[in-house]
Amino acid sequence: MKDPEFNLPAILLLTAFACRLPGMRHTWRDPLLRTVNALLAVASSVFFFAAPTTIAAVNRITGVPNFSAPLVYSILTAFSASCLVLIINWRGGPPEAARRATLRCIAAYTVVIVSLFTLFALADAPVERLRDLDTYYANTPYMREMIVLYLVAHTVAALVTTWLCWGWSVKVHGWLRAGLVLIVTGYLLNLVFDAVKYTAVTARWFGRNLDYLSTGAAPPAASMSALLIGSGFIIPLIGPRLSDTWRTWSAFRKLGPLWRAMHAAPASPGAAVKMAWWSPVELRLTQRESGILDGFLTLAPYFDRSLRSDARGAAIRSGAEPAQAEAVADAAMIAAALAARARDPEGTALDSADQDTAPSVERARDLVGVSQAYRRSTIVEAVRRSAARSENTYS
Repeated sequence: MKDPEFNLPAILLLTAFACRLPGMRHTWRDPLLRTVNALLAVASSVFFFAAPTTIAAVNRITGVPNFSAPLVYSILTAFSASCLVLIINWRGGPPEAARRATLRCIAAYTVVIVSLFTLFALADAPVERLRDLDTYYANTPYMREMIVLYLVAHTVAALVTTWLCWGWSVKVHGWLRAGLVLIVTGYLLNLVFDAVKYTAVTARWFGRNLDYLSTGAAPPAASMSALLIGSGFIIPLIGPRLSDTWRTWSAFRKLGPLWRAMHAAPASPGAAVKMAWWSPVELRLTQRESGILDGFLTLAPYFDRSLRSDARGAAIRSGAEPAQAEAVADAAMIAAALAARARDPEGTALDSADQDTAPSVERARDLVGVSQAYRRSTIVEAVRRSAARSENTYS
């Protein structure tokens, strides 16, 4: 890969943009999501057009030496404006106020972009420079002003965004705060980029040569900055969804012990419809919960309320919290009921059971807690062993 320090961030940002394409037709009316999409596209364009190979190609196609300079600076300016607009819309507030602030920001940075091309048109820059244009033309009339203008516009956006995001980050929590911290970190690196460029350009004004700062230190800082900023804007949008998915998968996995116990016993509920591995985890969790609750219905005639009460008391005496004690009690009752059903293959209890005295299946409202207690509780294990001894005696 040519120019990896430019093309790799461009590919990563473009991939993030492509991942959002399928949902764009449903969310294109949302100004926040529209701005996120625009920011990713513009950020990717910055690195693509700033790569020396692309700079040379654009200059060759246009036939104008260094035409890429105002083009890249304009895209970078548009990126700065996109970040400010996104922050304006992201913070919320009255829609009209956000709209006015957005229009003012776009108007100001549009003036900057027009000025960049105007200054370039007035300048005399016949020697093509692919990597060190900022310092090579630092003393050239109009080119000097163009360079300073794009740096100042970039610095102002970085300072304002850093200030807004930092003040906001101390008031929020969770994924939003994580995203804001990443954005602040990225913009601090942006300020490092600007400081390095200012130093190299100023050195040229005083007859010194510190070009290596502009060509060697600035590009890595810009690459890392863009990745952090892009991640900071994306994480609060996808983070909650990832958290929900993780919690759903966790609940699905933790229900496994109770699910297997219900479906491994004789006279268990009918076999569940087998789902493909790519089936939504929410659907698989619902199926597992429904299967467990159906199993409770078949176990209801075998539930022993007194055993449940004894198990709850034992759990409380062992130091369990009330909710945990309830889960242990339900799990112990289920373990005993499974053993009792195994001793009654003919289902005689189904005809003689008094349904009014059977504990309600709503006792197991926290299925995950019951499943974990069924697997780990020593009290449940003791009930299971006692039931096994009774089964051997019965046999």
